[in-house]
Amino acid sequence: MSNALLEVRNLSVDFHTARGTVHAVKNVSWSVNRGETLAILGESGSGKSVSASAVMNILDMPPAHIVGGEIFYDGQDLLKVSYETHRALNGKKIAMIFQDPLSHLNPVYTVGWQIVEMMTAHGRPADMARARALELIKRVGIADAEAALHKYPHQFSGGQRQRLMIAMALMLKPDILIADEPTTALDVTIQADVLALLKELQAETGMGLVLITHDLGVVAEIADRVVVMSKGEIVEAGTPRDIYHNAQHPYTRQLIGAAPGKGTIKLLDADAPLLLETRKLCKTYGEFTALKDVSLSLHRGQSLAVVGESGSGKSTLARSILRLEAADSGEALWKGRNLLTMNARDLLGMRREIQMVFQDPTQSLNPRMSVYQLISEGWDIHRLMPDKAKRQARVAELLEQVGLAPEYAARYPHQFSGGQRQRIAIARALALEPELIICDEAVSALDVSIQAQVIALLDDLRARLGISFLFIAHDLGVVRDFADTVVVMKAGEIVERGPTAQIFDAPRHPYTQRLLAANLDPDPDMQAQRRLAGAPA
Repeated sequence: MSNALLEVRNLSVDFHTARGTVHAVKNVSWSVNRGETLAILGESGSGKSVSASAVMNILDMPPAHIVGGEIFYDGQDLLKVSYETHRALNGKKIAMIFQDPLSHLNPVYTVGWQIVEMMTAHGRPADMARARALELIKRVGIADAEAALHKYPHQFSGGQRQRLMIAMALMLKPDILIADEPTTALDVTIQADVLALLKELQAETGMGLVLITHDLGVVAEIADRVVVMSKGEIVEAGTPRDIYHNAQHPYTRQLIGAAPGKGTIKLLDADAPLLLETRKLCKTYGEFTALKDVSLSLHRGQSLAVVGESGSGKSTLARSILRLEAADSGEALWKGRNLLTMNARDLLGMRREIQMVFQDPTQSLNPRMSVYQLISEGWDIHRLMPDKAKRQARVAELLEQVGLAPEYAARYPHQFSGGQRQRIAIARALALEPELIICDEAVSALDVSIQAQVIALLDDLRARLGISFLFIAHDLGVVRDFADTVVVMKAGEIVERGPTAQIFDAPRHPYTQRLLAANLDPDPDMQAQRRLAGAPA
């Protein structure tokens, strides 16, 4: 036995499906020591989450089947202990933060009840559990922790739900925390705060952290060691610096080459015709002001990025333009016509011209519809492409464009990872060949290589077809590579706007400067220099 806090040895996991056996994990070995952070890096389907789920004993068996290996914690092989013993360890000694918070928070209970239950289920007094819950809700950046305890999951944004999941996992100060894409949905400033919190807790408790991620910036900031997985196998391992600067495997080099934020900044075609203009849009929810006099313009072929933290009004702006939310006042002009006063018939026609990719594909994809039905639904609504053979060919083409196999058309949303579901949502938006696509965190859940492919696809559509993009994002590297214009929002207002080069090279507003300072660099040496220079960690 080694001195590792947790050690996985030669783990192999198969999935028995109607289409045959899938070898999801093949002879994988890794370990994490007390106070150490191990990053498991790789794309969706590489086996990262499957191996972590095996540690927690939460694989669905069947169809999963652990065909070999050992998992040692505290001298015990977790694959051989009883269900009761494993259940006592989960949460108390080994905790996990899941990638998709909406799927793992019960919609009928308040978040306070669910977080407190983490302690009361293990025999802790309710008053102690509530005090601990309040402390952690504050530490993960949720405003008004007392009020947050009494709210339900749907009352929080995607990023806020992820922060609540992190608070839940940390309730019992576990020895090992397995974090499956824990900061994917978070703003850069909150991501920096959460990573700093995880490092602080490691220093306090000696907790070992297993970080499953596709974000090279997160790896550069927090990881001590990295294992790279592809197609169920570990293809490379080493320190973040060794992996970034001296990658040996072609797959690792591909991941590094796809890291955003290193490309050429794009320029706006100022002579392009105006498509969309908002004038003093306002929206309030009770006493909360979501939008305050928001005015912007978007031209044909333009990629306009809207950045800001959760609650800044980005998504409300997008939903108000599409009439998914009713703005209190102001105008949203599409080719000179006010979308906010358009009749139902004209609005239906407009929806063919403007499509939206939502932040959370779990909510936006109907679970009862196959991928083929989801992508082709718009053709039914707008009475397009009646030929079935042409539809099937076009669906296959769209799936390939977003990095998915054509045979996936027969599957359903629950059979895919979060990143794969988002690719399906992008394919659905492209199906109607719209003039404007509103992307609400459309690529935040994607692996870096697929993200790069999708951004390249969107960029090609912009150049070839003149499609415009309203691009809501918190990943500033992606914004830098894709957008030609940036609007910065804070508390419902636009605080800065300008060409991408100006915003990134010479930001004027203190809030913009803070956002850029919190952005992580995928190069471990560059990120270390940023830390030494006093940038937020």
